[in-house]
Amino acid sequence: MISALMWPLLVGLVMCSAFEALLNPRPRPFWQRSIAVNVTHTGSWLLLFGLLALLLQRPWFAVVVVLSLQLVVIQSSNSKSRTLNEPFICHDFEYFWDAILHPRLYVPFFGVGLAIAASSAGAVAIGAFFYWETSLVTSEGASRFLIGAFEVIAIGVLLLSFSLPKQPAITLQPVHDMHQLGLFASLWAYGVALMRAPVPKPEQSPFHALTEVAKAHPTEQSLPNVVFIQSESFFDPRSWCDDVDSGLLHHFDTTRANATLHGPLNVPAWGANTVRTECAVLTGIAPEKWGARQFNPYRTLSRHTLPSLASSFKAAGYRTVCVHPYLASFYFRHKVIPQMGFDQFVDISAFESSDKAGQYISDRAVARKIGRLLEDDDNRPLFVFVITMENHGPLHLETPSQDTLAATMPGAPWPLPDHLRDLAVYLHHLGESDKMLASVKSTLNTANRQGLLGWYGDHVPILPEAYEYFTPPDSRTPYMIWSTQGPEAQHLLAAGERLASANEPYELAANELGVQLFKQVFGHDISSVMIKAEPEPQEQE
Repeated sequence: MISALMWPLLVGLVMCSAFEALLNPRPRPFWQRSIAVNVTHTGSWLLLFGLLALLLQRPWFAVVVVLSLQLVVIQSSNSKSRTLNEPFICHDFEYFWDAILHPRLYVPFFGVGLAIAASSAGAVAIGAFFYWETSLVTSEGASRFLIGAFEVIAIGVLLLSFSLPKQPAITLQPVHDMHQLGLFASLWAYGVALMRAPVPKPEQSPFHALTEVAKAHPTEQSLPNVVFIQSESFFDPRSWCDDVDSGLLHHFDTTRANATLHGPLNVPAWGANTVRTECAVLTGIAPEKWGARQFNPYRTLSRHTLPSLASSFKAAGYRTVCVHPYLASFYFRHKVIPQMGFDQFVDISAFESSDKAGQYISDRAVARKIGRLLEDDDNRPLFVFVITMENHGPLHLETPSQDTLAATMPGAPWPLPDHLRDLAVYLHHLGESDKMLASVKSTLNTANRQGLLGWYGDHVPILPEAYEYFTPPDSRTPYMIWSTQGPEAQHLLAAGERLASANEPYELAANELGVQLFKQVFGHDISSVMIKAEPEPQEQE
């Protein structure tokens, strides 16, 4: 290896290792990690440095580029940990492209000023190094430079080939794995696990069997219209923060008191990553069944079809519609939604700019869209799955209004302290979600068919300042299933299945909620089918 590469390589390796101390939460020290993990770290640096040196022909410039990219990942990881309680994993690299396509959803969490400063510094560095640092092709000759660069790359590849198979097994708990392995080794481990993770089989979805129940239903006339709403960042903050007005969720309280089923929902997301909850609810497949694919299951579903709640309703003769007032391509929904069995996908193109409330399409506008869908009667029952957007962050891009505090936090001081500013914005939109609930109920009550309403939150909101001040809330969100027939509409479900009685809360996992909604419609049929399916007792030989 030529000496011109040696010093940049060694200095960069030391700085790269030191930069890991900037991660929050911080990984364990190198001397407490396994040899394989440390070899993976070293091999990763050699590979990245060698490739950049080969491309740029300037080793010190290559060091700065690699370290700058590492700092971007570290800052992204720290921002993600602060807002989502989860560090950066290899799945998150695709979000850099999403940040370019949808900057409002990502850049504010990274820091607009930091993003501008980093971009400006990068542009200055590129110009400076190209001007001051001599190309090694010029100073060392093309042959010596190429041999030296390929030697560095080859050593990096060999080290990784040795170390990656010997790394400790990951737990798929990102916080724990980052602490144990550090940045480079954990990125490799999650990448390898993702490539090796099998795609869930159709039989793993409960809707694979429930579709047959739906097909066997005798007539469409007795089936209710079903509206299933995934309310963005919906949770009940009143027990978490005493400053919140007790009447903020009046319609939610009234509906829950008359629900056929309600309680806390264990969701696999915090602050964001909506599709983790969404996928669990619609497919009925628990996150752990996805393995390393659980962190963005829609990437898999964009290429593979699995049974879902929508496809089961469709098998029973339902017209199935998904309403999401955002870009259809986000999270590959333009591919996933049709493959899940939806006849129609209503995205942001079906709304007007006047429908906005804050940064996104309002919940009231979505409620009006649901009403028009229910009025469009084609003699088939309707299943509408709704993914709202009004309460999506970043909340700090909106300014709280003193006029709304009377209905949200009447005792809060003005001007608001920092820990209440985002919370005030959130609570205003939460109140709008409550009004949407009342509107949808009213529409279902006046329709010709009976109606069923499912409602749940995908995750708690991103409110780091408020959480730091008040302590974080329970990660669970509320859910409920309400019928126009009243609480007595709850069907008798499968024998031995315990459900809440007398309106007591019944806790569910996210992957169980869609199944319970389905059973509210086809409960009697499910019970009879299960009874018929039980094998006859046989004598032991």
